[in-house]
Amino acid sequence: MRLEKHHITAPRDRVRVSQKLGFGVGAMVAVIAVNAVAGLSQLYLNVGLKLSPVLVGIVMMLPRLWDAFTDPAVGHLSDNTRSRWGRRIPYVFAGAIITGLTYMLLFSVPRGWGDMAMLVYFTVMSLLFFTGITIYSIPQGALGLEMTPDYHERTRIFSYSAFFAGVGGLALPWFYWLANRPVFADEVEGLRWVGVGVGIALMLCGLTCALVCKEGKRDQAMHQTKTKFWQSFSATLKNPSFVWLISIIILVAVGFNLVGGFGSYVTIYYLYGGDTAAASTLMGVFGTVWAVTTLAGIYPMNWISARIGKRKTVMLFLMIMGVGNLSKVVCYNPTYPYLVLIPAVMLSGGMLVLFTLGASMMADVCDEEEVRTGIRREGIYQASYGWWMKLGTALGPLVCGIILEATGFDANLDTQPERSLYLIRAWDILLPSFICFVAVYLLKKSPLTEERAYEVKQILAKRRREDA
Repeated sequence: MRLEKHHITAPRDRVRVSQKLGFGVGAMVAVIAVNAVAGLSQLYLNVGLKLSPVLVGIVMMLPRLWDAFTDPAVGHLSDNTRSRWGRRIPYVFAGAIITGLTYMLLFSVPRGWGDMAMLVYFTVMSLLFFTGITIYSIPQGALGLEMTPDYHERTRIFSYSAFFAGVGGLALPWFYWLANRPVFADEVEGLRWVGVGVGIALMLCGLTCALVCKEGKRDQAMHQTKTKFWQSFSATLKNPSFVWLISIIILVAVGFNLVGGFGSYVTIYYLYGGDTAAASTLMGVFGTVWAVTTLAGIYPMNWISARIGKRKTVMLFLMIMGVGNLSKVVCYNPTYPYLVLIPAVMLSGGMLVLFTLGASMMADVCDEEEVRTGIRREGIYQASYGWWMKLGTALGPLVCGIILEATGFDANLDTQPERSLYLIRAWDILLPSFICFVAVYLLKKSPLTEERAYEVKQILAKRRREDA
């Protein structure tokens, strides 16, 4: 049967726009919170508070290791919760409150303390913050996986989350710019007050999701036998489609995470010679262009995916990412610093497709799990995905700090050695580009096809008719 006949979503499989909007608004919480912490922590601790980049790397690594334990626990707990409010909503509600409050505290390090005391404070707050994010994001992500059984409606649902993440992304890159405004004594004080505003916004967005969204598999889950933790977690590793999917996404995430903060250092010290105020403007524009590209790319992504499938669409945009990152060779230019907006567009489009369609494919993977075992466990799949992602990226900040120090970078110098800036640029350009092309090859070999997704959907539909 030709795939084009499956492209029209049945009315019963469509999700109300209000719920898509609620899910999209809720998806902003984890995206903005985690990216803000990842993007600002090094600048806050290293550039602002003058703490060692290696120690900063260790501090940023510890919460990711902690997440590797809390993610599966929360995912399993959510799958096995039976309450009048469902198995996802209670955690989304509580997690939103915890996340907002701890974000406010995270960037309020007491400046009169010694270096080690400041690092300990930030570490404790980070652990609390990422615990709140886990309680919120794992059930919230699982909620999106179970809202519809339709192959393309799933992509549309996660497109809403990508859209609102893009809306939030319009503000995200300007946090550092806001913190550098003259109204604040310095960027450290600025980030504290920016953190208060962001924390309140995160809380409100998360609560909106909890109050608006409905669980798609609630009735089915209420009659589902509870499972043991290791039984559920090991089941994810027996699904070859899941193993292929997370391997590819984690590979790309790790590649960019290992040099995640280098772009900011290139902007500040190479393009602007250490002028953080001037650099913050370009960083804000860069992030805004990134966010606008994300918004503009949602419709083309859906259009292309509906015609060539999710897998081929991801492969196409991974190649665009690789070429875009290589273009930094000429776009890192102190004479024309705004050339960096060219790779920003190409990388943003690629990341949009990778993570949006990756999430959509996760829902297809959960269908395969039900075919094999008869059990719906979106929570443990979402958690297992997070577990492997965070385990793979946990060493990123530490490795990034070690590489940064090995280049000869010194935060106490307004002007960095030429060799250091060259090595920072080389790492930032070559490593992620190489990994993008490797990911294309691996995805070409994966079993994640549209034909298989429709085959699985038909099997499940037949089962439900027989059980009715």
